[in-house]
Amino acid sequence: MRASRITANLRVADLDAAKGFYRDFLGLSTEEFNLGWVARYTSPDSGVNLQLVTRDASAPEDSVISVHTDDVEGAYLQAQELGLEIVHPLTTEAWGVRRFFVRAPDGNVINIVQHRD
Repeated sequence: MRASRITANLRVADLDAAKGFYRDFLGLSTEEFNLGWVARYTSPDSGVNLQLVTRDASAPEDSVISVHTDDVEGAYLQAQELGLEIVHPLTTEAWGVRRFFVRAPDGNVINIVQHRD
């Protein structure tokens, strides 16, 4: 699998309450999207970003990072061939991404995701 980008998924209790700190203090002032349970904030100057997550809307567990790839189907097959634990099956989500969750050997849950072009 080839990762094209990795985004941290920070667990928060309330998106609206949390975003002020990340926007005002850390300078992540661009809200790229907000689905009510997950939102991505980016610095317009540096491009660094962070996702704030209250609880994943469709997966049984929350992920700690999102690994973006151009070939999510290939990554899914590779994870299966390696015998990795699939936490959330390969799914096209209502908000337009195709993704699956895999558990790393250390126990962390990783979101492997491909955005539509």
